[in-house]
Amino acid sequence: MTVVWTAAATAATAAAGGVATDPASPWYRQLRKPDWQPPAVAFPVVWTALYADLAVSSAVALDSHDTTDAAGVKARRQEIAAYRGALAANLVLNATWSWLFWRARRPWLAAAECAVLTVSSADLVRRTYHVNRGAGVSLAPYALWCGFATVLSTAIARLNPGGRSREQ
Repeated sequence: MTVVWTAAATAATAAAGGVATDPASPWYRQLRKPDWQPPAVAFPVVWTALYADLAVSSAVALDSHDTTDAAGVKARRQEIAAYRGALAANLVLNATWSWLFWRARRPWLAAAECAVLTVSSADLVRRTYHVNRGAGVSLAPYALWCGFATVLSTAIARLNPGGRSREQ
């Protein structure tokens, strides 16, 4: 059942971000972008794989602690609560980037928020690795991609002072 919850949460995040995303908008098409930006088709492919990985890795982490002693049960409950909170915060940060970049058209603010997302993602990898090494290693590409997204967002912001496209 845990994987159903984590899959639903990541799907909701993807949907919330997807509602805001509009790569066909005149504003986005007119922004200057770095030469090394991946092609548009890469983003939905990569994000779909990363969201699936996040759902499964988080479910594995949440289900990884089996303990029978009373002190262990209490510690596990606290760790699960902290993990769920970290996961929820990460998912909110993930969806928020799309709204800041695409809808608010604030590339610098989106880049700063993406840096916070990257730190949150690295923390989630650390937490996951702590309870299940395999799941933590599996989740590492998510944090790496968020780091890449931070660099890309920053590059776009630098190329477009004030967040404006060339023809605004």
